[in-house]
Amino acid sequence: MFKLIGSMLVAAMIIGCAKGSMEIINVAGSTSFQPFAEKLAEEFMVNHPGVRVNVQGGGSAVGVQAAQSGVAQIGMADMITLPKEAEGLKNIVVAKDAIVVIVHPDNKIDNLSSQQIQDIFSDKANNWGQLGGEKKSITVVSREEGSGTRDSFKDLVLKGAPISPNALIQNSTGAVKLMVQSDPSAIGYITHGVLSPEVKAIGIDGADPSIKNIHDGKYNIIRPIFLLTKGEPKGMTSEFIDFILSPQGQKIIADNGLLAVK
Repeated sequence: MFKLIGSMLVAAMIIGCAKGSMEIINVAGSTSFQPFAEKLAEEFMVNHPGVRVNVQGGGSAVGVQAAQSGVAQIGMADMITLPKEAEGLKNIVVAKDAIVVIVHPDNKIDNLSSQQIQDIFSDKANNWGQLGGEKKSITVVSREEGSGTRDSFKDLVLKGAPISPNALIQNSTGAVKLMVQSDPSAIGYITHGVLSPEVKAIGIDGADPSIKNIHDGKYNIIRPIFLLTKGEPKGMTSEFIDFILSPQGQKIIADNGLLAVK
């Protein structure tokens, strides 16, 4: 699963060869956490004009590889359990994130059981009519192998059920969301932090993925967001991580739809 994704690492190296005496921090990995890392980087750079924080996605596998190889000072990974490829890396949980199952807003179904979701994603249920909806074929949309969101979804919801080989595979959270919002028959899963009216989040086992239910533990499809470094972070890399864990950084995380850890 965790094969070297050379193009992403090369891109990070190119970004890292930046200008003059400016200090560069390269951050790579989770596409789910990427937009939040970008917001945090922007705020950090306001008060550190001599530092440039470059953030790119690619998936959690890229985050692990980039941190291990040293191409990025910080890797991002969003999964329940880090893979063996992350052994030896320092890992720091900076946020928590709910995964939500989404459908098109025109879909009349508002709630599914865990078993029904397992049946949909493993292709045992392939028509919305089987689930009380309109008689239309279901378009299953999933993340790619190596995605932390995919691994977490499999662990937390599918419970070992395979993802259908007929699923349409997308390489980012944004791509999954775009496909679902453009197809009334589609179903997919994304991070709660990018949820918007263009798609509808459905309840699972009777619990809606509202902020209140997530905070109260009634909706518990939640995974940690890890930052990974090769050894103890130093210098500005350490300062950036400290900023993310500071009250200001944690407020940015909470204000944008994730769960703060401090």
